[in-house]
Amino acid sequence: MSTINKLKKIRLEKLEEIKKAGIDPYPAVSERTHLIEEVLKSFEKFSKSKKEIILAGRIRSIRGHGGSTFVDIEDASGKIQVYFKQDALGKEKYKFFENFDIGDFIEIKGTLFKTKKEQETLEAADFKILSKSLLPLPEKWHGLQDKEIRFRKRYLDLIMNKEIKKRFEVRSQIIKEMRNFLEDNGFIEAETPIFQSLPGGAAAKPFKTNLKALNLELYLRIAPELYLKQLIVGGFEKVFEIGKLFRNEGIDREHNPEYTSCEFYWAYQNWQGLMEFSEKLICYLIEKTKGSLKFEYQEKQLDFTPPWPRIKFRDCVLKESGIDISKIKDEKKLRKEMEKLGIKTKGEIGYGKLCDLLFKEKVRKKMIQPVFLTEHPIELCPLVKMNSEKNISQRFQLIVAGMEIINAYSELNDPQEQLKRLEQQVEIGKRGDEEAPKNIDKDFIEALEYGMPPCAGWGIGIDRLVALLTDTSHLREIILFPTMKPKS
Repeated sequence: MSTINKLKKIRLEKLEEIKKAGIDPYPAVSERTHLIEEVLKSFEKFSKSKKEIILAGRIRSIRGHGGSTFVDIEDASGKIQVYFKQDALGKEKYKFFENFDIGDFIEIKGTLFKTKKEQETLEAADFKILSKSLLPLPEKWHGLQDKEIRFRKRYLDLIMNKEIKKRFEVRSQIIKEMRNFLEDNGFIEAETPIFQSLPGGAAAKPFKTNLKALNLELYLRIAPELYLKQLIVGGFEKVFEIGKLFRNEGIDREHNPEYTSCEFYWAYQNWQGLMEFSEKLICYLIEKTKGSLKFEYQEKQLDFTPPWPRIKFRDCVLKESGIDISKIKDEKKLRKEMEKLGIKTKGEIGYGKLCDLLFKEKVRKKMIQPVFLTEHPIELCPLVKMNSEKNISQRFQLIVAGMEIINAYSELNDPQEQLKRLEQQVEIGKRGDEEAPKNIDKDFIEALEYGMPPCAGWGIGIDRLVALLTDTSHLREIILFPTMKPKS
């Protein structure tokens, strides 16, 4: 029998002892009166009053000393020491505590005092089981190097590693503050379908599913964009959505097939206005979570003090690669020039995809400080307005630490031009690009034909932003349950 099974057997025997005593080892409710954090903050007041309080939490340590036992318990707010004394509890009640283990949830009634070593402590007058744990907690968690276990058993990661728990508290704060900022600026939150009959709004390979009731093939959304813009057509002027997107792509430090984004659409605004708005929003989030616009990420000092530099796509590609994409408009010629630089282009289909690959290979990793990358080739942007200079889009990305954080642009609202662009994308899809759309969303085109005002759209990868603001190198560290291959 393995060690873990032996320990479980012992705990099961203790469970039976609790049941034999006529006690429910899993009661439905606790009579807790205070959080541990509350009593620690007002310890002097509670200890002087000698008023009995009831705390509850998980047992984290047990230290026996003959007729007395010291126990640490922990709730979501903090940790406190508890003193069990045989003389105060009675011999039978004190002995019954032998049925408790590290990991159990316990409720304790008592009064507060300080030990000779000035340790804030609750002296137990009574206690009861709230939940009997059958498996022991890891003993040497901080020495564990197997990240697979941490990600597969996130509950253990959260129990044993308070730094990890703090990251997810920061994540929650970031989403809350983002929502607050948008609402304070007049945006209305909307909900759009996750199941879509046609995937659209981005270039990505979708996940397929089937609705049995209608015998209908559906896709998990790759973006909410086309639906949110229909709300602009319908008369809303500022709408946003925070939610999950699903893209059937690779998994690495910057990508997870299921991830969280925020997108908003703003009528009568353009891409230039969104750059200034982005600075205000991101700086607001940083100050709320970090307290300073200057902080360290992966041993690099970042400075978000606005204004952030604005660099044209063509200029930075030319500087770092020597290729002038304003002069090379032919897909075959561009592919040839890239291959001279040792860039493998096999599998990349279309001029726009090649430009994007060239940028990622030669430029993006070098962009450490926050920078607005502007005016991408229009072939990369089928939903974007074209600048007065042909083949240049009214688009920007915010790049930080070599990662794309924000993507935004002036929305194309000409239905005829939009149809033409989507037809071109479908043709690229027929050539074998799995991320290009296979069909045109005619409902979206029809909506545009009813008229959409000038509009700017904006999207942010919340997971990447959280990674940045928690100094985390991989998205799996800030997604509670990242996508992983099941163990065989």
